This record gives sequence, C-alpha cells and structure tokens, in this order.
Amino acid sequence: MDARRESEPTPMKNRTTVERKSEREIVVTRTFNGPARIVFEAWTKPELFKKWWVPKSMGMVLVSCEMDVRTGGKYRLVFGQGMAFFGSYTEVTPHSRLVWTNEEGGDNGSVTTVTFEEKGGKTLLVLSELYPSKEALDEAGTGAQDALVETFQQLDELLVTLGAN
Repeated sequence: MDARRESEPTPMKNRTTVERKSEREIVVTRTFNGPARIVFEAWTKPELFKKWWVPKSMGMVLVSCEMDVRTGGKYRLVFGQGMAFFGSYTEVTPHSRLVWTNEEGGDNGSVTTVTFEEKGGKTLLVLSELYPSKEALDEAGTGAQDALVETFQQLDELLVTLGAN
C-alpha cells in the first residue's frame, strides 16, 4: 500500500487561482486529481462536505450541515460560533454544475456557480461568486476567497483518501 501511495500525485501540486472578473464577480479555479463524479460528491454529500469545507487554520467547527441538493432544495451550514450560511439550490446538474443562493447576506447575497469539467481523469473546477453590486463584493472582502484557497487544498487531500487518483 505504501508503494501505491508514493506513486500517487500529491495534493499540493494543484494551484488555486482567484480572479476578480468584473466589479461584481470573483472566479476561483482549481484542477483536482479525480473524476468529476467524486469531486461533485464531495460538494453534495454532507458527510464529505464537512470534512473539507472549513479552513483548519480558522479553528472553526461546522456543527450542522444540512444539504438538500436538488433544484429548489435548501442548505444550511452552522458554525460553532452560531454563524450560519444558508440558501437555495437553483440548479443542480449531477457531476457538472451547481448553482445556489447565499441568503445570509440579505440583499447583498451572492449567487455561487460551481462547474465540474472532467479531462483525463482530473476535474477542472470553476467557482463563480456573483454579487448584486460592486459595493456588495467590496463589502464581502477577500476573506472568503482566501479561505477557498485553503479549503480547496483540503478537498484535494480528501480526494486522495477517497481513492480518486
């Protein structure tokens, strides 16, 4: 088993890029070492999502993770500090696309779109956060985007344990 592990690509090889595409949109891109089906499952199965979503460096705990991943379904993520993120899935296309609202932001809430494109057993993931205004994006700051760099690294590590390579 150790010999097999040595031949597997290490999760650190993939780079996450964060770009401000317009005054209202941030796009985060990363290639993951695994098929789209497994990467998609990590985004849509609460038991997997809880293992990678919270940046370990923040010392936060995801105490509740409710996800009804279907068009019209709702999600609610609650952290130990009582902070909650919630919204609705507006589009769910298995293994290729997820779109959801971020309603905790009220009128300033963004819409998140995640696409999964498989190429040669790897998955190009593109996450877009579209805000209702430049001011809403400016107010959101860079904290969430910085956190995604760490959580995507954690997702890469989880994919290795799931045998995605």
